Amino acid sequence: MAGCCAALAAFLFEYDTPRIVLIRSRKVGLMNRAVQLLILRPVLFYRWVFVWEKGYQETDSVVSSVTTKVKGVAVTNTSKLGFRIWDVADYVIPAQEENSIFVMTNMILTMNQTQDLCPEIPDETTVCKSDANCTAGSAGTHSNGTSLQLPGEGTTQEAEARELPAFLKAAENFTLLVKNNIWYPKFNFSKRNILPNITTTYLKSCVYDAKTDPFCPIFRLGKIVENAGHSFQDMAVEGGIMGIQVNWDCNLDRAASLCLPRYSFRRLDTRDVEHNVSPGYNFRFAKYYRDLAGKEQRTLIKAYGIRFDIIVFGKVAQKVLESD
Repeated sequence: MAGCCAALAAFLFEYDTPRIVLIRSRKVGLMNRAVQLLILRPVLFYRWVFVWEKGYQETDSVVSSVTTKVKGVAVTNTSKLGFRIWDVADYVIPAQEENSIFVMTNMILTMNQTQDLCPEIPDETTVCKSDANCTAGSAGTHSNGTSLQLPGEGTTQEAEARELPAFLKAAENFTLLVKNNIWYPKFNFSKRNILPNITTTYLKSCVYDAKTDPFCPIFRLGKIVENAGHSFQDMAVEGGIMGIQVNWDCNLDRAASLCLPRYSFRRLDTRDVEHNVSPGYNFRFAKYYRDLAGKEQRTLIKAYGIRFDIIVFGKVAQKVLESD
């Protein structure tokens, strides 16, 4: 009994502590720190991998779909066409493209062309000195080259003379709605750029602004070009290609509401003032019709304009817990 009481008294009323000895030795000190560093090295390495490099996360690349819609009306009054109102069916060509949309801003018109017997415009490809150096049935953009008249376009294309300023300079104030749906298949995460807090009322009135309305999906065409550091009116004369970049980099370890699109803009066609060969963007198309006599005619249009390419990219990351 006495032994138990002595042990209990020792446990309750006695306190011991290890004795610390300070050794002033560079060799012993360096050895001690080296051992500590060896012990901590794996901890520091895994902290770097998991925290700084986010090695605990898996990633996936975005799958995207894009649709677009342009709105705007322009009014022109020219000697050739008179007073005319232009809407989206006139200046968006073609009506739909994949991840792109072309808005015509300038043009060269050649009206009332017919398939008929007509002379050619003289140039080095059409002028013939005799029947011997002309190939019968050959065709070119300036009609047929022969000393005899063969079927060709009744009226040939007029001289290349672009409008200055651009014919549809009012296109600067047209608006472009971009609807973008994205999906990350590995995490089955999907979202669209018309965010949940965007109402119908807001969508009818908002226009994108990096400071005041950074998530509005409606863009004024002139502002897109301006944000890329260029002049819309200059670009509208000869055409060009603009990129609307939509970045969906997201961290799914955070709230899904924080996964938001980020927009940026840049001009994609190279413009070198010192080497300005074949500048801008243009193509030709024709509108066919018949006159009162039933003869087929066409209006040939050389269209200059700006093609807007919507480029969607992004990567998502999320922590994945592996079970043994």
